[in-house]
Amino acid sequence: MGTTVEKTFNNPILAKGADPWMYRHTDGNYYFMVTRGNRLELMKSRSMSRIAEGDRKIVWLPSTSGMNSQNLWAPEIHHLNGTWYIYFTANDGGGDDTRRVYVLENENEDPFEGKWTEKGVVNTEFAGLDGTVLEHGGKLIFMYAGYGNFPAYGSAIYAVEMVNPWTLKGENVLLTKPEYEWEQQGGMAINEGPCFLKRFGKVFLIYSASTCWSDDYSLGMLSASENSDLLNPSSWTKSDTPVFYKSLQNRVFGPGHNSFTVSPDGTEDWIVYHAIPESGGGSEKRSTRMQKFGWTENGNPDFGAPVPQATDIPVPSGDE
Repeated sequence: MGTTVEKTFNNPILAKGADPWMYRHTDGNYYFMVTRGNRLELMKSRSMSRIAEGDRKIVWLPSTSGMNSQNLWAPEIHHLNGTWYIYFTANDGGGDDTRRVYVLENENEDPFEGKWTEKGVVNTEFAGLDGTVLEHGGKLIFMYAGYGNFPAYGSAIYAVEMVNPWTLKGENVLLTKPEYEWEQQGGMAINEGPCFLKRFGKVFLIYSASTCWSDDYSLGMLSASENSDLLNPSSWTKSDTPVFYKSLQNRVFGPGHNSFTVSPDGTEDWIVYHAIPESGGGSEKRSTRMQKFGWTENGNPDFGAPVPQATDIPVPSGDE
């Protein structure tokens, strides 16, 4: 009798891919975006581990837009109220104080089809980047990294209620600012890249800390009860240590700016992130990686250490 060969993959899954966002839709496809700088490119595959080999389509170019936007960062695709949206950061070619989060909308069932319509800039109180949306309690909550307090810190994470997927209302509430040494590495104090997990009656806000070009870029965490007011800063408890950080032993540096998804059969939780393969490699060498993670006895995510590059990793459960 023959033996069953376990399917594996290696990190990185994309050699050049910063700020990865992977979303599994109800159609069974994974939709994937990374920072491309001068364009918004959408990738699609039924396989997580081979997402970079899937279909690709450039869905938006600044040159075809009336929007004064350049230098595109951190795109995320979301499916909200039955409609597709892409949130991305851009500026007008100037400095950090010109960065804003923009929104595109597509009403087609297939985001590779139909037209992406520009809904414009999100009306945040502060200049900023890394916009994302949390659906919770019948509301949409927008979170972003805002440049609200120069020069004490570069960015902090704010939350605002949404009227609709492109319009905010009410106060921009400060949830976390860089206050620990591990949040201030690389020459700037940074909290950015918010994203979310929901499990065991809790909501977890995972964010990136320090500069993205630093070896010490890492992930921090806030947690709140799912029944609490997530727009109230006192609802959140902040971890005083990073929850995912560099591994000298495994030769993985600057892990951060992540997203979360599940395996094709829904039984496993996975973190998708970028990291640098060598100390001092800087932001130009960021590549996309992914690994399975578990949970502690008290119901908190346990990400472990970043997996070494080129190590055989079992593919996600149900992966094609």
